[in-house]
Amino acid sequence: MNNVTGPVRRARFASFAASIAMLFALAGCATPQESPGEFIDDAALTARVKAAFVGDTIVNALNISVESDRGVVHLGGVARNSEELRQAERVARQVRGVRTIRNNIIVK
Repeated sequence: MNNVTGPVRRARFASFAASIAMLFALAGCATPQESPGEFIDDAALTARVKAAFVGDTIVNALNISVESDRGVVHLGGVARNSEELRQAERVARQVRGVRTIRNNIIVK
């Protein structure tokens, strides 16, 4: 099992807090094809997926990027191994509102 130490836990929390702050800061940045409500829904979905990563002992939330578009979640970044890559997709699929996963995570 992956034990999470104090500094790592604080870093993960900071990442989660930054995601939530972006949700509110960018609420007015909807594209012409996307209503403000859809934009907020996507931002909230992204924040829920990131929060799920922070709570997981295998996935390093700092190395995995998340973007959402109408329920389609795009994962990117670098995983330490194939287990982390598969776990990130499993965790994301369990989040309410996720319709489809596009997994572009690479293993290094």
